[in-house]
Formats: sequence, structure tokens, C-alpha cells
Amino acid sequence: MPVDLNGYWKMVSNDNFEEYLKALDVNIAIRKIATFLKPDKDITHNGNHITIKTLSTFKNYNMDFEVEKEFVEDLSGVDGRKCRTTIKWEGDKLVCMQKGEKEGRGWTHWRDGDLLHLELRVCGVVCKQVFQKQN
Repeated sequence: MPVDLNGYWKMVSNDNFEEYLKALDVNIAIRKIATFLKPDKDITHNGNHITIKTLSTFKNYNMDFEVEKEFVEDLSGVDGRKCRTTIKWEGDKLVCMQKGEKEGRGWTHWRDGDLLHLELRVCGVVCKQVFQKQN
């Protein structure tokens, strides 16, 4: 059975985020704002249905999906693109593959106790974020 990702998570670290945004061709003004934010994650996980809300004072982003079912993801609020996205479990890790204009785009979520890890990937650039579970 996959790991339980349910909960509200507060960011505690964000390594290499600006380089990740550069690789996505996000303009410098948005990059500067985004690097100062400490977004929260609100995750609802019920069987194969998962909702991940990324919440910040600047912009929110919601993902609502079924594991292993490809869908068109509208990333216009992030970097202005749409891509074909598939998310699946690989052991205890939730792995996302995004097919579109940018090579090797995707992310991986996994849990280590009360910490939620997120690795963001695009064009060989990796950003690592860590979130602490809130009660």
C-alpha cells in the first residue's frame, strides 16, 4: 500500500529553486518573487485520487488527479505551458512525468516521518524542497 501523504505541510527548505525556474524560462521578476515565498502543501490522498494544493501569498496551484491516468495539465499559472502528465507510485514515492516542451520535466514526492520531500526536475536541473507536517 502506498504511503499516506494526507496532511498540511509547511516548507522548511528550498534548494536550487531559482535555477529550476530559469530552466523553465520563467521571467526574472516572477523568479525573484517566487524564491522569497515559502508555500504550504495541503494534500488529500484517498486511494488513487490525490489533490495537492500548493498555497502561497502570491499564487496558488491545485493538482487533482488519479494515479496512473494521463491528463492534460494546465501550467499557465506556473510557466505558461500545458503538458501531458502521468503520476504513479514507484514504491513509496509518488512520481510525476510531464511531457511537453521541456525535456525531463517532472517531480517526485516522498515522506520520511513528519517530513515531505519534493524533488522538481527539468532539463537536468534539480530543485529539492522539504516540508514539515503540521498538526
